[in-house]
Amino acid sequence: MSDQQHLPDNTPQSASSGPIKVDIWSDIACPWCYIGKRRFEKAVAEFGGEVEIEYHSFELAPDTPVDFEGSEVDFLAGHKGMAPDQVRGMLERVGGIAASEGLDYDWDALRHTKTLKAHQVLHLAKERGVQPQVKERLLKAYFEQGRHIGHDEELAELAAEVGLDRAEVLEALSDERYLPAVQADIDQARQYGINGVPFFVFEDKYGVSGAQESLTFKQVLDQVRAEKTGIAAAPETADGASR
Repeated sequence: MSDQQHLPDNTPQSASSGPIKVDIWSDIACPWCYIGKRRFEKAVAEFGGEVEIEYHSFELAPDTPVDFEGSEVDFLAGHKGMAPDQVRGMLERVGGIAASEGLDYDWDALRHTKTLKAHQVLHLAKERGVQPQVKERLLKAYFEQGRHIGHDEELAELAAEVGLDRAEVLEALSDERYLPAVQADIDQARQYGINGVPFFVFEDKYGVSGAQESLTFKQVLDQVRAEKTGIAAAPETADGASR
């Protein structure tokens, strides 16, 4: 597969036929990460096997102020050095792709902000067993509901909606106990050569970059399962049907 790459083999591989581990580097402020999440979820549903997912931190624009004063067009025009009209066209295209995946991006309401604190909350969520739920809630809040995910109170409120203790979230953000874990994720991404997100790592062996179509993700899942079980995967056509 052209979108698949081998990664450095840092972890001993097992012949176990247990769950397939997928580590996903992404950023809350990345529109392609939400699109990629939906496409990957579709692939997992079609795959039918057990998949264990862990989200990892990545900041696309670490120098972004918490309270950026301006629209998403303003931010991207400055960050990417593009003309505002070019940015509007790009957002329209991305919004259309998001809509095809059932997402409703609201660029006018979006509050661009630094995502470092959101990543800290996701590490707390991982420890409490609700990381997927918190990840989904933050993405929806950011892209569809115009919520400010750079503020402690807002993050605590959103996280509490899906199972975290509000007071614990505020305490963790105050003492920054998960900041080293966020940095460790960023360092690991650098070791893997990741310079953009989303980036999917299957069993510490295969890397898939970008919000690929569901079929690509499904093919990698099939390949990994075949390698784990010793059973060859049936080839698939573009319509996803085995032949």
